[in-house]
Amino acid sequence: MPVLPGAEPYRHEGGEVGVLLCHGFTGSPQSMRPWAEYLAARGLSVSVPLLPGHGTRWQDMQLTTWHDWYAEADRALRELLEQCRTVFVFGLSMGGALTLRLAAQHGDAVRGIVLVNPGNKVHGLAAHALPVVRHLVPSTKGIASDIAKEGVTEVGYDRVPLHAAHSLRRLFQTVDAELPQVTQPVVLLHSPQDHVVPPADSARILSRISSTDVKEVLLEQSYHVATLDHDAERIFEESLAFIERLAPDLVDGKGSRSGG
Repeated sequence: MPVLPGAEPYRHEGGEVGVLLCHGFTGSPQSMRPWAEYLAARGLSVSVPLLPGHGTRWQDMQLTTWHDWYAEADRALRELLEQCRTVFVFGLSMGGALTLRLAAQHGDAVRGIVLVNPGNKVHGLAAHALPVVRHLVPSTKGIASDIAKEGVTEVGYDRVPLHAAHSLRRLFQTVDAELPQVTQPVVLLHSPQDHVVPPADSARILSRISSTDVKEVLLEQSYHVATLDHDAERIFEESLAFIERLAPDLVDGKGSRSGG
């Protein structure tokens, strides 16, 4: 199937600091593209993979599981680690869960992580019905484009494939058990008005990770897809300041490669 316009993966070869950005469930790299381009313009090496089953049609996602999504994120991370001296991982929503797992699995190879409205649990009674209902009903109403800013839309599916949703629940359970293994510096930005992921998810993540260098930021003007919303610039600036603080020898004051 052809990739939806705007949903293409993104890659920029920059300096010695690499950043992997992971998009959300039923979303696409389009939700991360402005953030990626902001970092690329400041000399960083950037990768935004298109996760399997995403960016085409929701039926394609029915054939994939969280193992496929994680494997692609892991592949992209390893590619950056081969090319860069220092690598950070950033994630939105489900991409935040993938980011946490990459941090838990790769340890010190990941210098730091930035999470935007990260998911930790599939909530409500529907979650418990998923194992059965997914065999009876193929999909339900979509969750894309939860954005406060007028005129802005997310390139994502208008339906949620329930086989994939069941696998997402398994991912969240897996990651939740691994949270104590996350020790890297963390910036977690979340929206009080999020109609997809409740604040309880961010609170649980912060309570279970082992990181001691942690910054929490509230995105008061944005909904779930905050990377495309009113607080987008703040997310970009906070993440760049985070990188500059942790890798000052590789990044100068403007974010470009030292000596470059």
